[in-house]
Amino acid sequence: MKLIPVLDVLHGRVVRGVGGRRSEYQPIVSRLTSSTDPVEVARALIEVFHPSELYLADLDAITGGRPDLGHYRAVRELGPRLWVDAGVHGAQSALQVADTGCDVVAGLETVPSADVLRDIVSAVGVDRVVFSFDLRDGVPLNEWPGVDPIATVVAAGVTRLIVLDVARVGLGSGTGTGLLCRQLATTYPHLELITGGGILGSADLERLATLGVSGVLVASALHDGRISPDTVSRLSK
Repeated sequence: MKLIPVLDVLHGRVVRGVGGRRSEYQPIVSRLTSSTDPVEVARALIEVFHPSELYLADLDAITGGRPDLGHYRAVRELGPRLWVDAGVHGAQSALQVADTGCDVVAGLETVPSADVLRDIVSAVGVDRVVFSFDLRDGVPLNEWPGVDPIATVVAAGVTRLIVLDVARVGLGSGTGTGLLCRQLATTYPHLELITGGGILGSADLERLATLGVSGVLVASALHDGRISPDTVSRLSK
């Protein structure tokens, strides 16, 4: 299992997510760094945890603002592969992200249809797309008329799938996605299955690994010290 540190960025600062209630997000307080600048926070996470990948959620872009392309490039230049959720809603916005050298997170929350997902895959290449199956309290944040989003993703050739319940983010109450992840891992064993949101500590990571999860998105537990570098190293072997 791999750990993928998360940067939630709002108004140019890294913030702490709380239950998906974006109006309540506040700048992070971290044991790793006193900075809230995305590049400095990313640098601190890299120095301590040595991840191969990072995840950046541009909350301004997700809610309709302009994507912060400069920050994407600057974080990507630190070394790890960077997945960016900038609320893409079509091929053009996906290309903007891909042109910074980052992988594109296509989220159910903002991608309006199966046809648009296929357009995104065609525009940027299947190897550059990560699909996020976005939920709130177990309910998908969007519906694609007449189709199953996950079956559509698989048919399009996308192999990286995030299952994320935004209501769990930052609360340390567990991901709430374990059963679904186990079902998906059984049905689609070739998928790189990633989950996150609400990770309390190492026991959560170990449990998710037994369910077929291959990667976990984590933010608060890293900054609070509830997950140690030794734990990350052990689970990645």
